[in-house]
Amino acid sequence: MLLKNIIRKITNWEAWPFKILYAPIAVFWAGYMIRSGAVWFFTPSNPKLTFGGMEGEPKKEMYNLLPKELYPATFNALPSENFSIVKERLHLSGIEYPLIVKPEIGGQGILFRKLDTEEAFMQYHSKVPVEYIVQQMVHYPIEVSVFYIRHPQQAKGMVTGFLHKIPLQVTGDGVHTLEELVAQHPKGNKRIEEMQHKHSKAWNTVLPKSEKYMLSYAANHNRGAHFVDLKNHIDEKLTAIFDKISIDINDFFYGRYDIMCNSIEELKEGKNFSILEFNGCGAEPNHFYDTGYTLLKAYKEILKHWKALYQISKYNRQQGIKPWPLAKGRKFLSDTRRTAAMMKAADRNI
Repeated sequence: MLLKNIIRKITNWEAWPFKILYAPIAVFWAGYMIRSGAVWFFTPSNPKLTFGGMEGEPKKEMYNLLPKELYPATFNALPSENFSIVKERLHLSGIEYPLIVKPEIGGQGILFRKLDTEEAFMQYHSKVPVEYIVQQMVHYPIEVSVFYIRHPQQAKGMVTGFLHKIPLQVTGDGVHTLEELVAQHPKGNKRIEEMQHKHSKAWNTVLPKSEKYMLSYAANHNRGAHFVDLKNHIDEKLTAIFDKISIDINDFFYGRYDIMCNSIEELKEGKNFSILEFNGCGAEPNHFYDTGYTLLKAYKEILKHWKALYQISKYNRQQGIKPWPLAKGRKFLSDTRRTAAMMKAADRNI
């Protein structure tokens, strides 16, 4: 049994830690640093995003670039603020329960929560250690991610990845408890301790037959979400939608949009969708997860995106947008990762 588990972990490359997965192709990234003569060669890729959107960029920066009608009602709050002030801002924004909260700087679903009541909101506010975003929950039925690339010299870009993202959930059968259903789930059973902590009130409850129970609202691969490939739906209409959005943003050339929509067809018509957020050059081309890619094909996909990132960054540099200095980038990453470690610790207790 032990040997079988070891073999399963080795062969299941999609579950490898980030550093191990990317280690065999790191030489290509190093090559781009050498060719460009800059460690942070990628920072000119999206000039209006801090660090090109690689890591640690403020989300308010992103929302400020979008027309308000394209994203849910949103405001920022500080943990040092009196909760009564935050409540007043909630009232003025028109945001109603359930609502979403997430850190201003962060990712991977850390400190991302759906809150149903004022009591839950107050508890989150009292424990969260960083500035955070309060956002109206979007009730469209489908969440998708769209990876978009456009070279600055080109009027049209391309959608390189299109996914339906299904957050971690179980379905009741009228027989088994939530604990048992999680233990039977191929991804949930790897997160039992986390799930028990977050769903302690319902942990021993038998779920009615056919009732869906959301274990996480963060549709991230590392939070147990399942991805369905929508590449067959990529066409000129879809690309045109994201050409318009990206050109209107101005200077957004490489990254991934996370979107809620009513249907794929309506998204292509530019109707009934809402942008939850978009991520710059640090966005992973995540369409190789859960979608039948071999490890070799996943590496080819990553390298294709890295090449495009290098070419965009090189061109923007030639237009006068300089990469970040070495010392500035080092300090920024050090500060960002220190904050991320603090948020991960807090995430386990909220």
